Amino acid sequence: MIRFTWLQFRLRASAALAALAAFVVVLAVTGPHLASLYASSAIAGCHGGTCATAAYDFLSRLAITSPYPIVYELGSGLILVTPGIIGIFYGAPLIAREIESRTFALAWTQSITRARWLAVKLAMTGLAAMAVTAVLSLSYTWWADPISKAVGLGGGYNPPFTGGRLSSVIFATGGIAPLGYAAFAFALGTAAGALIRRTVPAMAVTLVIFAVAQITVPLVVRPHLIPPDHKITTIQSAALNFGNLTATVVPGQPGAWIISSAALNAAGHATSALPAACAGATGLKAQSPGPCMTSLGYKETITYQPASRYWPLQWLETAGYLALALAMAGLCFWRVGRRVS
Repeated sequence: MIRFTWLQFRLRASAALAALAAFVVVLAVTGPHLASLYASSAIAGCHGGTCATAAYDFLSRLAITSPYPIVYELGSGLILVTPGIIGIFYGAPLIAREIESRTFALAWTQSITRARWLAVKLAMTGLAAMAVTAVLSLSYTWWADPISKAVGLGGGYNPPFTGGRLSSVIFATGGIAPLGYAAFAFALGTAAGALIRRTVPAMAVTLVIFAVAQITVPLVVRPHLIPPDHKITTIQSAALNFGNLTATVVPGQPGAWIISSAALNAAGHATSALPAACAGATGLKAQSPGPCMTSLGYKETITYQPASRYWPLQWLETAGYLALALAMAGLCFWRVGRRVS
């Protein structure tokens, strides 16, 4: 059974390994030079507030240095789509193709039980898919480590190097989260194929459900896996300026993930209107909005997740996706155990 499963799976496995090997070679060739650029930058000797400027300068130079922006975006995109590809092309056909081609009548009447047949299929294909995802994610995380450190110091306002480790795209492409996505996508595709019993419709359903999950979880679930922290600070302290760019930050919390922020007037009420005194061009009006609003007693309330919660959030989200994968696998065993006509 194991050998037969490998024979069915080997072409897709070979294609995945070839693509993975090519990308790992690119990372291995460019990674050491990227690390040396970071080590020779001003970040190495920075202290306190100078680190944000040094990190910004490093990322500014890197943004115009080929091939780093290309490899950075290619790696992120590749890790984002890999779980979906696994679910569509590895999971959905696993059972659906057997039923669609009527080969289940032979496969499920041999000396092994249906449960064992499915267990071998899920274990070999699923673990292989997760292993490919793990190597891809971990190798990319190693390569992008200098960039992640610079962004974490407050320099992440240079496209494409934007967002800290807790931002939606960076979080989903690093750490162990991609393993959870891959396991869920594969199990989801397999369950869709078992229930729908047609390969192409199962692929479409897998794509839609997985895409919805990947959009919904960062927006609705992840911010509340751990109760977020809250901070009230001055408007001026919450604004970080780099040239013509202004970003909201949490003072004393570099790399924090800001879930929401709002201005409070002098009475402590939320407001979105710019005070009239800060909208003109004379007196107080000559100041930029931040210092002007601060002088009038305005403050900013920020809801955020500290950067130190990166790994706890990674473990919690991955555990959630693995639990869903196990539920999908259980659904597959239930469906295969029933009579198929």
